[in-house]
Formats: sequence, structure tokens, C-alpha cells
Amino acid sequence: TFLFWNINKRPIPSIIRRLALRHQVDVIMLAESGIPPEIMLSTLNQDIGNLYDYAPDDNCKKIEIYTRFPREYIEIIDDPLREIDGIDRLSMRHLKLPGLIDILLFVTHFPDKMNWKSESQVDEWKRYSDKIKFLEWKIGHSRTILVGDLNTSPFEQGNISASGLHGIMSKTIANKKARTIQGKNYPFFYNPMWNLLGDVNSETPGTFYRQNAEHVEFFWYMLDQVLIRPDLLGRFNNGDLKILTTDGEISFLNENGIPDKNIASDHLPLLFKLDL
Repeated sequence: TFLFWNINKRPIPSIIRRLALRHQVDVIMLAESGIPPEIMLSTLNQDIGNLYDYAPDDNCKKIEIYTRFPREYIEIIDDPLREIDGIDRLSMRHLKLPGLIDILLFVTHFPDKMNWKSESQVDEWKRYSDKIKFLEWKIGHSRTILVGDLNTSPFEQGNISASGLHGIMSKTIANKKARTIQGKNYPFFYNPMWNLLGDVNSETPGTFYRQNAEHVEFFWYMLDQVLIRPDLLGRFNNGDLKILTTDGEISFLNENGIPDKNIASDHLPLLFKLDL
């Protein structure tokens, strides 16, 4: 069980603990965490012993990961090109739990539109995509998950472009593994977040709300996403993917149904499971 949350530097370790215990979360991934790791860890382990461990990544300060197993089972992938390509917003992990299949886990807090133009985001997604494909080749398989605050919507160019993430809304298409363009193969990601856009299949139409005084405005945005390679789709159930709005005690939404950053964060957390 995986939990991702951009907590917007909010001091909410108790809320994270309640989520972790309520959903029996195995891997907690936080973006914009201003909580000192020692405080987060002591809060998680309060009254339950040393169940959770902290798995730091000195190469990626944007993401913090806590695990319900020893940190050596979620080691950082050795990347000889990291110092050259300068990608420091992507925590690259090899999750190898005893008796289970191993997977590649990439966690990111991608640059946002307040600081980057859409065109720059598109080019950066190409770099991320190349990095992921290189490390899949290096490890020898593509049982891969990409999760995080992508700061782009599922339908934006960097997400759907073949040279970008190639995130497809259809499992049927994704299970074809890849498509060929001008003689080159481009592997698919399956992006299940398409199913949660709007207010039919989820309590909220997205994970982030914004209202600007301009003519074109979506209001709700699906910035926080998980994408899955086809080789893992047999181990993923769409019903196990949720946008969480409560920890069981308090709601993360205000009276208008919008994320309340004074209570928790301006983003809502994602919960998903894999049968490994």
C-alpha cells in the first residue's frame, strides 16, 4: 500500500500517522515536507515500536520516503549519469521485498507553472522519460511506477506525448506495451488518474483546486498522479486507487468541498495498492 502527499510544508505528522495506520500504508512518500524526519519518524512509531523506517535520498531533497520495513529494501538506484543530467527532483528507488517481485519506484515533485512555462515542462518530461527508460534498461525490467506531484494534468502534452510520459487512459491500449513512430518504439505508461477526473468516480474532481480571474479555468486539477507500466497492470486494481479527503477523524476539505490548507494541505493525498 502506497501513500503520496504534497503536504505544502504543513506541520501535520499526526494526520499522516492516522492515514498510515488506518490504511496500513507500507510506503509513505511526501513532497514539500517541512517536518524534520526525526519528528515524523517518532510520530509514526508512537506506541507501535520501530515499525516505520526513514529512507533518505541525498540526491533528491524534494521527496521524503518512510517505509513499514527496513530501508535497505527500497535502495536508491545507482545512476552513473545523475551528476551529468542534473535531475534532482526524482527519487529513483528499487523496491525489493523478500519473497515478492521487485519493482522500480520513481517519485517526483515536478517543476510548476508558476516557475516554468508549459513548453519547458514538456522538454523536462522528455528528460525524465529518457532517464526512466535508461534505468529500466540498466535494471533489466520495466515493472515501474511513477508517482508524485506532476504539476501537469493527465491530458497535457508532456504527459501524453510519446517522447514524454506516454500516459494512456486505456488499459487495453497500454497492454500493447508500446507503439512505433518512425521506426522507434515508445513504451506506454497507464495513467489511471483519467478515471478520477470529474465528480462521478471520486468525491472530488481532482487533487488540487485553484480559481483565477481569467476566461479559461478548470478549477479542479489532477496534479498528483500515479502512472504504471503495462508489466504491472495485472497487479493493479483501479478500485484500489483513491483520492483521500479524511484521515478518519478530520476532513481535509472546507465547507465548500475544497482542500483546506489551514487544516491539512492545498493538495489531497493519493492512496493506491499493488499486489506484489
